[in-house]
Amino acid sequence: MRPGFYNIMAAEFFSSLADNTLLLVAISMLAEIHAPDWMTPMLRQLFVLSYVGLAAFVGAFADSMPKGRVMFITNAIKIFGCSLFFIGVHPLLAYCVVGFGAAAYSPAKYGIITEFIPPEKLVMANGWLEGMTVTSIILGTVLGGILINFTVSTWLLEHAFPFLELRSTAALMIVMFIYGLAAAFNLRIPDTGARYERQPRNPILLFKGFYHSFTTLWKDKLGQISLAVTTLFWGAGATLQFIVLKWAGDALGLTLDKAAFLQGIFAIGVIAGAIGAARLIPLKKSLNVMWLGMAMGFVVMIMTLVTSIWVAYPLLILIGLLAGFFVVPMNALLQHRGHVLLSAGHSIAVQNFNENLSIVTMLMMYGFMIMLDLDIHTIIVIFGLFVAATMFAVIRWHAANQKVKDSLYLIGEHKH
Repeated sequence: MRPGFYNIMAAEFFSSLADNTLLLVAISMLAEIHAPDWMTPMLRQLFVLSYVGLAAFVGAFADSMPKGRVMFITNAIKIFGCSLFFIGVHPLLAYCVVGFGAAAYSPAKYGIITEFIPPEKLVMANGWLEGMTVTSIILGTVLGGILINFTVSTWLLEHAFPFLELRSTAALMIVMFIYGLAAAFNLRIPDTGARYERQPRNPILLFKGFYHSFTTLWKDKLGQISLAVTTLFWGAGATLQFIVLKWAGDALGLTLDKAAFLQGIFAIGVIAGAIGAARLIPLKKSLNVMWLGMAMGFVVMIMTLVTSIWVAYPLLILIGLLAGFFVVPMNALLQHRGHVLLSAGHSIAVQNFNENLSIVTMLMMYGFMIMLDLDIHTIIVIFGLFVAATMFAVIRWHAANQKVKDSLYLIGEHKH
């Protein structure tokens, strides 16, 4: 890999580390102010709503200047969002502003990979990037669990930040420092030299451009399948994150800081799967791994039988392994098709719109089931069946596409 790639990796690592630490700190803050339980999944919903609402604009923004500069600006927005926690803004709204920065950050982060790396190395680059991202998820989850631990957060409040009132805001100071590290690495990302035509500023033109990008990717036979799979994966992954927290509390009797470590265990499996896919699956064979997504849905349901944390560890690693192994090749395929058909920033904006709309929808479904007071085991079974059934439908969809392609080829051969 070219040297500048490692600066991209470092910037992504620290930004994602702060994102994942912040989620647990925000959950802890809701608990400190005695917010109702349904607000917990609302945190993530409001965060990703920015991805959906700003989808028509962030692609153009990412392509309007060098991607490293875009990443620096958007990390600064994240820091501003964190600062709102300190002045009495409700955690849901403050976290939403951080989501605004993350939404604008993502097209630049993934778009610069397609500018920097040749197509034949995209799966490998994605494996490294996803591996680094998941490593940051593991460490961010662990760090978040440590920072919200009563003893640690109390020590921070009394000795490091005595001018603050809430224990969770003391932990938030650490998060802001990590965002600052990410911004420092953003400044070291080289300019790839990629330049795009002047981006329109008229909102109507931006919406028209986004609609064109959206329909172009969904009409492409390879783009639509990879987009469907990644859309499902991110919605399911975000929901599973909250399911694991509740399952750890209800079925295993763990407190929030200890339950957070189980999320880290799941992420270890994802990183192992991502590395395995990067080494073993070339871009042209990326569609061969879709059945692993269906298998993941069935394996998730085994969680309902687990009552020991020592059984939970290998099971969560297995679920993560399946997830990482099937999503990395599909993500690389989608990025490649997006880069071929559209610009880097616009294709990633479409991807983010679909994936985060899936996250919002699935978290709303999860929140609704929580409001109905459904048992966590019932929720897990519903979730697992939904993932397996949806992946089966996508596999059949791809098979139908292949039949149409073969039929058209035979017709053309016959006419010839």
